[in-house]
Amino acid sequence: MRYLVTGATGKVGNAVARQLAARGDEVIALARDGARARELLPPGVELALGDVTDPATLRGAAAGVDGVFNCMGIFEQWLPDPRTFERVNAEGARNVVIAAREGGARRVVHTSTFDVFEAERGGTVREDALAAHPKGTAYERSKQQAERLVLAEAAADGIEVVICNPSAVFGPGPWARAGLDGMLRDAIRRRLPALPPGGMTLVYAEDVAAGHLAAFDRGRAGERYILAEEFARSRAIVAAAVEAAGRGWVPPTMPVPIATGLARAGEAVAQVIKRPPLLGVGQLHFLLWEARADSSRARRELGVEFIPWREGIRRTVEWMLSTGRI
Repeated sequence: MRYLVTGATGKVGNAVARQLAARGDEVIALARDGARARELLPPGVELALGDVTDPATLRGAAAGVDGVFNCMGIFEQWLPDPRTFERVNAEGARNVVIAAREGGARRVVHTSTFDVFEAERGGTVREDALAAHPKGTAYERSKQQAERLVLAEAAADGIEVVICNPSAVFGPGPWARAGLDGMLRDAIRRRLPALPPGGMTLVYAEDVAAGHLAAFDRGRAGERYILAEEFARSRAIVAAAVEAAGRGWVPPTMPVPIATGLARAGEAVAQVIKRPPLLGVGQLHFLLWEARADSSRARRELGVEFIPWREGIRRTVEWMLSTGRI
């Protein structure tokens, strides 16, 4: 089988591309930066230079493929121009499905997020509880719109779309300076002054990739599958990383009012200097949501399982140490 993978230099897409290549499939990775993609992907993966916002490059990359894994997306919760979320995450996703159909693919697996579901603070998200209103951040709204667009393309043109909705993804692979990656690194280096309040439901990147492959092979067209393990507070996550590394420290947790003020002030400064804030309002919004997830449909219909988050943190820290990221 021949597959196109978008977002192959990101954590999810990279794991998907590697797992496809490992089982013997032909893989084409859409990449804006060919040199970086070559460093991150196995030698047998074919590169196609292009961008999801450029339909012409997508058509060339998708020609003759059997299926597409649309794993691209801007996951940050802040950008200088929030309209970029819509242009890339939503319009770009529709471009991918159109190119997949024109290229002869029978199915697209689209990477979304469990943020598109509704739950009270500390509640549990399920596939049958899709949010009926626009969510609170530009990132979340762009992912909501992406789902609407890709499903509309599937309904209009006959190509099958299956949606995967992972929670907070972590693990070895392409590394981000901010977010959870940066928090783990800085805590182990003793450079993290304080922890944000709240927490997140975690899922290991390799498990997310396995869920995507299973969704292509066994998922029902038009359905969503939550890929998630268990909720953990920021302090517990960092404590597990410090324990695994054998060094570092677990800093105090900021009170919510202080974190809120810091996030608002940080975004005001970020808008001027055009660099991301240390803690964005959207990131804090997500952490304070404290949503859990019911992944029973994915376990039942796709046959996927998820390693405990503490074991995932241990593996991630071991990888960080072995690759010099700490």
